[in-house]
Amino acid sequence: MSKSSKKSTTKGKGTKAKATASKAKAPKASGKVSQLDAAVQVLKTKGEAMNCKAMVDAMLEKGLWKTGGKTPAATLYSAILREITTKGSEARFKKTDRGQFTLK
Repeated sequence: MSKSSKKSTTKGKGTKAKATASKAKAPKASGKVSQLDAAVQVLKTKGEAMNCKAMVDAMLEKGLWKTGGKTPAATLYSAILREITTKGSEARFKKTDRGQFTLK
């Protein structure tokens, strides 16, 4: 009996992952800039490697992006690493040093 319950759990995880991936590719119609897109703009303007805290401060100062979160720098760091891991050579970012990122 326990084997059948494990099979249904595995099937559920596979379908959820596929549904999430397709949602992430959909373009936003609201006109809001994502945190990663704002980070790209900040890095283009600066022209050198920056840490996530400095990027978030610049985004908020310029009004490129708004947040109500407690740790936006940690969220940005995680999102950048996730893009580098998933997209590989197609990623917009490159890690230059510990906590430092630049554009490719």
